[in-house]
Amino acid sequence: MADLLGSILNSMEKPPTVGDKESRRKAREQAARLKKMEDQERKRKAEFRKKLEKEVSDFIQDSLQQKRKYNPMGKIERSILHDVAEVAGLTSFSFGEDEESRYVMLFKKEFAPSDEELEAYRKGEDWDPKVAEQRRRVKEQAALEETESSQTKKPETCPNSNYRDKYSHLIGTSSAKDAAHTLEANSTYGCVPVANKRDTRSIEEAMNEMRAKKRQKQESDSGAHGSSS
Repeated sequence: MADLLGSILNSMEKPPTVGDKESRRKAREQAARLKKMEDQERKRKAEFRKKLEKEVSDFIQDSLQQKRKYNPMGKIERSILHDVAEVAGLTSFSFGEDEESRYVMLFKKEFAPSDEELEAYRKGEDWDPKVAEQRRRVKEQAALEETESSQTKKPETCPNSNYRDKYSHLIGTSSAKDAAHTLEANSTYGCVPVANKRDTRSIEEAMNEMRAKKRQKQESDSGAHGSSS
């Protein structure tokens, strides 16, 4: 019985010592401070968001403003501003090379920035539409002059085909100039190909030879008839 009672007493939690009480008290105080800080941070964020919502609303209603630039702010504040802008239907961007200099710019949808404008802000430069337009015209003029210069210096190239290829079924594979030389005008017989002539004798010589052959044939025929009679 004594052993059973002793085991029960040993299993029971011992009463806290003075040191344990102090530790628990400090833990409760720390938790309370932490909760208070969280509540304060939550309240601060809510107030900051409410302030931004008012500023964004005024910005939207101001027809003279196309964009708005904010001072550098922390990551949490930038996140809240981006969220407020998105809910309001605005476009927002963060710029700045390091965390300390990062800031947010808001743009109305109808005045969304161009790529050139965004690039200027990323470089830390101010954006002037008039100066940008002048630069654009200068670039276009330079590109036009470069194109004209390249076209002027472009080497001449032979055509892929010429009239002989196109009309080969009509004039053959020889050129018109070569074909003209293969014909020789003749007032009596018309155009006769040179290649088809038996010789290059004159017309008078050819006619005399033909007459001589004709007379010779007639004489030969007459002699044959005389002998048969």
